[in-house]
Amino acid sequence: MTALLALDWGTTSLRAARIAADGTVLEERHLGERGILHVEPGGFPAVFAQALAGWDPAPGTRVLACGMVGSRQGWVEAPYCACPAGAPELVRALAWIPEAAPGVRLGLVPGLSTEDADGVPDVLRGEETQVLGALDLLGIDDGLFVLPGTHSKWLTVRSGRITDFATSMTGEVYGLLRHQSILARTLPPDDGPLDAEAFVAGVRRARSAGGLLRSAFGVRALSLFDRLPEAARPSHLSGLVIGEELRVHLAAAGGQSPILVGSPALAERYTLALQALGQGSRSVPAATWRGLWRIARALESTP
Repeated sequence: MTALLALDWGTTSLRAARIAADGTVLEERHLGERGILHVEPGGFPAVFAQALAGWDPAPGTRVLACGMVGSRQGWVEAPYCACPAGAPELVRALAWIPEAAPGVRLGLVPGLSTEDADGVPDVLRGEETQVLGALDLLGIDDGLFVLPGTHSKWLTVRSGRITDFATSMTGEVYGLLRHQSILARTLPPDDGPLDAEAFVAGVRRARSAGGLLRSAFGVRALSLFDRLPEAARPSHLSGLVIGEELRVHLAAAGGQSPILVGSPALAERYTLALQALGQGSRSVPAATWRGLWRIARALESTP
């Protein structure tokens, strides 16, 4: 029987799942481009009904959603929950939509916020749920978690609570350099398959070049002197930006091995980069459904 209906509702896409009481995913569906940017004003209830169509939740069935649906641009804003925070803190900060659909009450998982030593805030939405799911799948309560992507997140967990995190705009910076900088003129139209040798060379170069502002121009200079094949240039640039991310965050990690959470393709690339730097790691697939299930369990035990 369905114990939880779960939604991963992001900026561009929407996924939904039926989950059993023991956390087993009974059914999953992808609704394509139905993320919050594709929802017309006032259209959230209709998209929500589409996501749950045919599942007909029984009275009392828990329905939880995470991601950008709880942002200021989403359905209802779920204000950020300050770190440190685990499942109990997220439960207390859930934003409820009493009549998301007839007879259905929807809880929106809040994002998290933190501040660095200079008082500059950082935020995330959705990653907190994935990390809670990864903790449950691994059976651990502590760790350093890395979620690679457009905005990579590095999260520290102690005793089951996310104590701190930091964001790097790695994927976005790669896209800007790849398509909108002077480097674009020397790069092929498509990235093509990963060139591991060129990628690793970029990762290692990031450690010694004195920062990305300097190392990035090297892609153009190497091209001008025909010392970097055209097909290898996107891989080398990828190595530079990921290497810069690792250079900064590993220095603060104190030798702790990171746990990679997310798509296998990105995890493979980060694993290769970490190995090139002599750093061990392990990977866990995307764990959003497990995280929402864990939050639902915490909700059951909350007065």
